[in-house]
Amino acid sequence: MGVHQTTLLPLQHGYPRRLRDLTDPPEALHVLGAIPDGPSVALVGSREADRQGTAFASELAADLAGHGVTVVSGGARGIDQAAHWGAIEGGGATVVVLGCGLAVDYPKGSAELREAAAASGAVVTELEADVPPRPGNFPRRNRIVAALSDAIVVVQAAARSGALSTARLGRELGRPLLAVPGLPGAPLSAGTHGLLREGAILAES
Repeated sequence: MGVHQTTLLPLQHGYPRRLRDLTDPPEALHVLGAIPDGPSVALVGSREADRQGTAFASELAADLAGHGVTVVSGGARGIDQAAHWGAIEGGGATVVVLGCGLAVDYPKGSAELREAAAASGAVVTELEADVPPRPGNFPRRNRIVAALSDAIVVVQAAARSGALSTARLGRELGRPLLAVPGLPGAPLSAGTHGLLREGAILAES
């Protein structure tokens, strides 16, 4: 990829200070690129997001990037990738947090996104290079997404979406939580509307 790859340990210079808020911070963080040291916001949501949701995520990410805010997400298809690309196309930085090792192409065909993200910000994981994307990896990935962010925005999420675990973890860390309203009764609105009922801040733009 032509960018610097390093492994950061908790006591080393450059290890993200926000990760120290976790009760179980990564024992080692493998980084492709460089994690920006400035304000950051997580944009997360469903892999099955519709066109309206991905367009909103992309536009919001571009706006945040234009104001110097790093966009953090989990690299999954749908809302995550829309947010990463929006930040990149907006001329800013993004951090992709993986639920697999750096040598694993997941989601398949994500090499271009990873390369662009590492050039503007970073691709990170706590997993060794060849670890596949096992189901148990993703809740652990989500805690890193939440911890690296100063606030969390959930764009579209079904009632049992993994994005809701990122929201819960963010709340436990004291991060402000925002949710985007959707079409009443739509499955992809169930999770975000639930967050709004529970006190999340309404995010419309």
